[in-house]
Amino acid sequence: MNINRRQVLLAGGAMGASALLAACSGGGDDTSAASSDKGGKPRKGGTLRIGALGRAGAITRDPHGTQGNESDYLILALVYDTLTVPGADPNTKPRLAASWEPSKDLKTWRFKLAEDAAFHDGSPVTADDVVWSLRRLRNTPSGAARLPGIKAENITADGKDTVVLVSDYANAELPPLTRLTTFVLKKGTSDKELAKAPGTGPFKLDRYRAGNARLVRNDQWYGGTVYLDAIEVTMFETPQAMANALLAGQIDVASNAGAVAARTAKSRKDVQVVRRPDDMSMPLVMRTADGPFADARVREAMRLVVDREAMVKQVLSGYGTVANDIMGTGDPGYAKDVPQRERDLAEAERLLSEAKFDLSKTYELVTTEDISGLAESATLFASQAREAGIKIKVVKQESGAFYEKTWLKGDLYTTYWDTNDSVVFFASKTLVSEAGQNEAGFADKKFDATYRKVIATADPKARAEVLKELQRIEYDRSGYLLWGMADGIDLAASKVRGLPELAGYGRVQLENVWLG
Repeated sequence: MNINRRQVLLAGGAMGASALLAACSGGGDDTSAASSDKGGKPRKGGTLRIGALGRAGAITRDPHGTQGNESDYLILALVYDTLTVPGADPNTKPRLAASWEPSKDLKTWRFKLAEDAAFHDGSPVTADDVVWSLRRLRNTPSGAARLPGIKAENITADGKDTVVLVSDYANAELPPLTRLTTFVLKKGTSDKELAKAPGTGPFKLDRYRAGNARLVRNDQWYGGTVYLDAIEVTMFETPQAMANALLAGQIDVASNAGAVAARTAKSRKDVQVVRRPDDMSMPLVMRTADGPFADARVREAMRLVVDREAMVKQVLSGYGTVANDIMGTGDPGYAKDVPQRERDLAEAERLLSEAKFDLSKTYELVTTEDISGLAESATLFASQAREAGIKIKVVKQESGAFYEKTWLKGDLYTTYWDTNDSVVFFASKTLVSEAGQNEAGFADKKFDATYRKVIATADPKARAEVLKELQRIEYDRSGYLLWGMADGIDLAASKVRGLPELAGYGRVQLENVWLG
């Protein structure tokens, strides 16, 4: 896991420009729904024991650092608030920022802070605290990718309750950028103070040890009622170990447990299986800049080789849906009218021949076992490709080696992304020429120009048309072979109510959870 690749999209949002351009306000109570027994009145009390994936070697306590563990991100997201959070409709909701409003040219955005927002020690949150925190974030190694187009010096305060962000270019999609790791610390917090730095979130850190933590309710939280007395987070290195702990009654929730665990648990009446559609994309990446897949005809052939239905059935055990090579499948503006690619071996062979693709060679497909099904998808694809005469050798790498040697550099490899509710957000992070996570080395002048036009277009109808054009270019020429979308799957004890049902890291919003 790596925040540069993965968590930078957790805040991805595709709220229509018309919604973004209006000042937003209100709570986010609709972002979670009861997983079981939707009747009944929420009540206070109890401790939720939740398992989350992580590894001891990747632990971090820095809210703006590289969070390689889901357990770390869960803890940080409960202790520290971001300016906005994922929502259902619209999909960007207020949190520490109660409202926001752009200038007419869509370059300057003013975020007004929640009136009663306070740190856990009782001191009020000021615009200076937010400015200091965002500048600290912006100056981290991956900060430019998290706040693209915004220089540190262009993050300023206007009085005590208003933060001003000025973008280098018109950007109607700026508010969703603040859903990720815009965690707010007190101005001047030193690195040595991070472990004990007070947050603003619905829970306060009570104790922490080696990736495991106990959090207690923040009764003064400005965001509304918090029902649980406490949350205990336990770190597990594998989904299997976490699911086993849930089935044994050692934890109440196994977060992001995967399809195998869901299959095992579905016959248990005392266990809920919570599915979050469009949760994780699992594409193959083909390098477009150079190498054996630089020819667009070869990439098209690879997309025609895959049997998508078989991939979803075998790799995801049916817990997912077929995809169509466009990232951001949960976007309300997703181009559903683009023809669904079907398997066509004859056409694939014709394109390979036309491109003079060397079928005598064996090509490496690099993968990891970071998430369930990833390595299996590579193996099944290699088998399917052989039917078109393409010889592929699957090479498994340890996570650290993968991100050092293969990611952003390799000719052919697997990857995965959480939160898929924005075509534009994916484009900004992985497809425009200057993107910090341009996994395929994709450089297309028409795509870049169309992207700039999308984010600078305020009129919803005009924007929708340009967005279709952007997706068609991605469909035709990008380096992504997105065969399917995996459901996010949480397992929970029957007493757990109000678990989030949003895709991606909407699942860390546990402030509305209660115990029946």
